[in-house]
Amino acid sequence: MRLICIEEHTIDSTIGEAAWPALEREAPYFGLRSSPSAAAQPHLGDRPSLVELSQALRLGADLGAGRIEKMDEHGIDMQIVSFSDPVQLVPEGQSVALARAANDRLADAVRANPARLNGFAVLPWQVPHAAVDELQRAVGELGLKGVLISGRPGRTFLDDARYEPVLRALNDLAVPIYLHPFCPLPQVQEAYYDGLRPEVSAVFSLGGWGWHHEAGVHVLRLILSGVFERFPNLRVISGHWGEMVPFYLQRLDDVLPPTITGLSATITDIYRNNVWITPSGMFYRPHFEFIRAVIGLDRLIWSVDYPYLTLDGTRGFLESLAITEDEAHDIAHRNAERLFQGL
Repeated sequence: MRLICIEEHTIDSTIGEAAWPALEREAPYFGLRSSPSAAAQPHLGDRPSLVELSQALRLGADLGAGRIEKMDEHGIDMQIVSFSDPVQLVPEGQSVALARAANDRLADAVRANPARLNGFAVLPWQVPHAAVDELQRAVGELGLKGVLISGRPGRTFLDDARYEPVLRALNDLAVPIYLHPFCPLPQVQEAYYDGLRPEVSAVFSLGGWGWHHEAGVHVLRLILSGVFERFPNLRVISGHWGEMVPFYLQRLDDVLPPTITGLSATITDIYRNNVWITPSGMFYRPHFEFIRAVIGLDRLIWSVDYPYLTLDGTRGFLESLAITEDEAHDIAHRNAERLFQGL
């Protein structure tokens, strides 16, 4: 059974260095998100474990033999690779050139291993018209399969009117955007998550809760602002079992029906039509069963969140599920092949 995983990251050190001053101002706690003490916990074996940050960065930088060897070890046939670096924090004057260079490097890695790798483009969100140009180049010339954004594109979310040209281009090209989590706004982090032991506050702000909550808000703002009504072919991918949203869809429908939102359908219906979900390495059977019941397995694509998590248990978890052979093939590769044409 072919296995395609689609939230697997690489690192662009040039983007990281250019973004660091702004990241240090916005999230000085960021370096504690995957500390040696957290990563020193015993490996779980049957599911992915946290990787210490410096090791994750070393693993992520490899787009060649080392990555392929890890994939082979864990039975992964293809990764759709993305940059986890926050390009939106790069100074505006550098953003276009850095995004182009990063996409070129990723495309080179894909050309070197076309049966094993493909990629999501990174865009210069600071300059929306340039982001449109780079999206069209990345998809049309480089052959990349969509876009990933880590967090908000700026101080606001993608429903802000200034990003509408990018959403229109995504709609017209019929390629997806992966809404990946990142740091919450500083005011939100201070009010909601600060004041605890530093490492606790940091992880609570980020991978423990905060950035998942914000990524879910991002999806809901796109729905509630009518983006999917204007761009019905816009395709969104949401990791970590949907960043909390699927678990509140019934509540959202009850308190925000079309009579209030002005939308032509319920939030659940729009979500099911336009959003795909991945587990991001959170291999937990009750989550899987809930998504199966509420969203459906035709919207589930596999992912591990490498290199920030180990690849342990990737194929084993899938093979342990009480599903039909057809359902297993859909989750493992067919849903991805349908969404990303030409895999």
